Amino acid sequence: MNVAIIGTGYVGLVTGAGFAETGNTVICMDIVPEKIEALKNGVIPIYEPGLEEIVRFNMQEGRLSFTTDMAEAVKDAKVIFLALPTPQGADGAADLSRVISVAKQIAKIITEPKVIVNKSTVPVGTADKVKAIFEKETKVKVKIVSNPEFLKEGAAVQDFLKPDRIVIGSSDPEAIEVMKELYEPFVRTGNPIYMMDEKSAEITKYAANAMLATRISFMNEIANICDITGADVDSVRRGIGSDSRIGPQFLFPGTGYGGSCFPKDVSAIVKTAAEFGYDFKMMKAVQDVNTRQKKVLVEKILSHYKSNIKGKIFALWGLSYKPKTDDIRDAPSIDVITLLLEHGAKVQASDPVAIPAMMKVHAESDNLQYRRKNMKALDGADALIVVTEWNEFRNPDFTIVASSLKDKVVFDGRNIYDPEKMREIGLKYYGIGRR
Repeated sequence: MNVAIIGTGYVGLVTGAGFAETGNTVICMDIVPEKIEALKNGVIPIYEPGLEEIVRFNMQEGRLSFTTDMAEAVKDAKVIFLALPTPQGADGAADLSRVISVAKQIAKIITEPKVIVNKSTVPVGTADKVKAIFEKETKVKVKIVSNPEFLKEGAAVQDFLKPDRIVIGSSDPEAIEVMKELYEPFVRTGNPIYMMDEKSAEITKYAANAMLATRISFMNEIANICDITGADVDSVRRGIGSDSRIGPQFLFPGTGYGGSCFPKDVSAIVKTAAEFGYDFKMMKAVQDVNTRQKKVLVEKILSHYKSNIKGKIFALWGLSYKPKTDDIRDAPSIDVITLLLEHGAKVQASDPVAIPAMMKVHAESDNLQYRRKNMKALDGADALIVVTEWNEFRNPDFTIVASSLKDKVVFDGRNIYDPEKMREIGLKYYGIGRR
């Protein structure tokens, strides 16, 4: 099948490469010439394990190509995916300007029937808005589908190739059959394709991310209670996670959630609810908890040092909002670095891939230095702060860690270390909700 992907960001590029991998002819379009030129040369603009390999392979096989020309992209495509940014606006709502603009542009170009698929995360009612644009701008018949993505950064390729479910929202039987044909190779092991109306599909994506964000904020609240009472959140986590009604996923406390999805999608569903006259109090509380949680680690640091960290040097491990990505959008590390610098501390930060991205937010200075290798960040440091749980941070040579840190103290924002082991080594240990 001929497929066009409009937008070659994180979702668009993974989607395009994934469909090409199953034999479809895919053309990806973007308005940024530098990005398209880089992709044509096999240079991937994002860090995502496994993506570079399938992009290059399918380009070599002639199934995947790139262009800046919208007309070229949509001319032969049977299905056109809109994988466009829907950033959070100043009022918390999703900004649909790119989706609306591209829909109008496509409507003026097409000369034969198409299936138009909203792959972007969009508020309820967006499919109706896109449909109205095509009805106004062209006499060519189009079928509108809502097909939200459920990709986890760091595992997006496998998530696309082996999805746990596919959600297809459409009221058109022909469009549904086209989408089932496209996705059939990915669900041969029996994972479901859920058919529903467009509005239900749109809310499904927001509801999924809102639920996961809620679990994270809930566990952060439990961890804070454990800190106060002397309980151990790791024991609590295992105790409740073994309940089949709850399950073990997304029960790890830390320094709050970040990334491109949870903060934006939680804000968007709160705003959407308000537009329909509903006060979504629970999700507002989730937002408040997450904002507060990003300060918890620095509060522990200030408490340990009796509110005086001026001139202290902190080794900081982890800048991305989660492992296996270079994404720092709403990353807790941004808040941690900002607060430390405001209190007069110095930071030596390390991350396997996210340093270039962070340097655009926090440039190097006398008080902030970046180290590619995490152990080099320990040089001259008073204490260690762990913000992101990259695998290479989990089991370092603790004898070197202990001998390098002047104050022999570790602030573990992801609870990746054993408090008892830290004490045996001679390190003062602070976790999130750990005894």
